[in-house]
Amino acid sequence: MIKPISKAIVPAAGLGTRLLPATKSQPKEMLPVGRKPVVQYVVEELQAAGIQEILIVTGRRKRAIEDHFDSDPQLASALEHAGNEVRLADLAYLEEAVRFFFTRQSLPLGLGDAVSLGARFAQGDDCVVALGDSIISGSDPATSLRAMMKAHRELGAAAVVAVETVPEADTHRYGIVSVSGSEPRPGEAAIMSDIVEKPPAGTAPTTLAVAARYVFSPAIFDSLARTAPDPFGEIQLTDAIRMLIQSGQPVYAWLLAPDQRRYDVGNFESYFHTFIDFVLADERYGDAMRKYIKEKAGEL
Repeated sequence: MIKPISKAIVPAAGLGTRLLPATKSQPKEMLPVGRKPVVQYVVEELQAAGIQEILIVTGRRKRAIEDHFDSDPQLASALEHAGNEVRLADLAYLEEAVRFFFTRQSLPLGLGDAVSLGARFAQGDDCVVALGDSIISGSDPATSLRAMMKAHRELGAAAVVAVETVPEADTHRYGIVSVSGSEPRPGEAAIMSDIVEKPPAGTAPTTLAVAARYVFSPAIFDSLARTAPDPFGEIQLTDAIRMLIQSGQPVYAWLLAPDQRRYDVGNFESYFHTFIDFVLADERYGDAMRKYIKEKAGEL
């Protein structure tokens, strides 16, 4: 019987310099998007996919992330005594049967280094990696991740990497994937032939960009241990995946479902877009915000 995937690593140690001064003392993963911080969306997606243990890799000045996922009986009791059922429901993410673990990346040595800190946590099992500053939206945000986990087990993969199609002009901002044969269709895996981190403008081989969700076998940790730092002294997860491909291990690309979109909260423009889209879609405040924006647009 194939052992189900139950562990996930959430890298959340980045400095967030492109979001200063908002991130001077506030982790970018804790910036609000609508009524929740960014990283809560990530955790809720993992919970919905059946993940039972989550390791969050933090950094300096990021204790707020640990506090957010710590139970608070005093707060819950105060809300219960006040009869505030709506606010109690907003804390439901703390009631899920998920265990949280935390470790710190003391130096900013890259995403690959952050993931490598989860080797002992994974304990030789397959695991998910979900970036803590990237939200997957959709009617069911966990759809693709559940399918990726299933495909990973059935295919005996070393890695299954979520991808999305981006404009050619934006390819220099992402890890870009090449596949053997036809590009993947939603719901199907395509064997990856190469992956490159942020290719110079005009040189990207495809428009398939890595979409912040991965399923790995334990082989990724061996690959990370053998990955040389880039010119900036950072260990790139992309380089470790490329090493898996070059060593002949099966690595697959998985295109996000048609109704899904990756939101990368990495700079102010993308953060503002994310906030606006999620507020407008909010079941509690969306109607009022749409009305407000229409009124403001009429004043311009």
